Amino acid sequence: MNQDWDIKPRGMECGACRVVFNDGQSYFTRLVFGQNGYERDDFCVPCWDATVKSQTRYSAWQGVYHVPPVEPVRKVNKETAESLLRGLIEKNDPSRASAIYILSVMLERQRVFVERETRTADDGGRLIVYEHRKSKDTFVIRDPQLKLSEIDAVQHEIMDLLKGAESGADQAPDLPEATGEATDPAAASAAP
Repeated sequence: MNQDWDIKPRGMECGACRVVFNDGQSYFTRLVFGQNGYERDDFCVPCWDATVKSQTRYSAWQGVYHVPPVEPVRKVNKETAESLLRGLIEKNDPSRASAIYILSVMLERQRVFVERETRTADDGGRLIVYEHRKSKDTFVIRDPQLKLSEIDAVQHEIMDLLKGAESGADQAPDLPEATGEATDPAAASAAP
């Protein structure tokens, strides 16, 4: 028998008197099987003792209510990281290859991108094919083979670029290349 276990999370108020629970307050939970499957209700101790305790139920338990923690503010807005990545890709600046790679990894960890495959470029380099979960856009990102000692500089570069993007600056600041690798002057002059 296939069961649907979609049970709502703990409420923030008593299901009978509708008084909001206080931090550290004891509460009771009742689980009953209704027309739509399992239904959960949470009650303060006085309401539980007065009426609910004697009612039929599938399961019940007692807990202590804790105020949910405030959702932390993300340091990097997904849209800002994505728009920065798109802008850097569009500029096609070889000196930003490390920043492009780190931004794509950030978006993968934030579940904006999905890695679809890894390819080998003609020059032997590694290419990672990402797909945007919502828009289904495809991004082919070159892995710059960063050394551990280079990552901190690239992270600082990205934070500076994001600060410029968040402040509404038209152009991100020009920063020194983070990897310390020599760039091909011909390729650099060909970039828009």
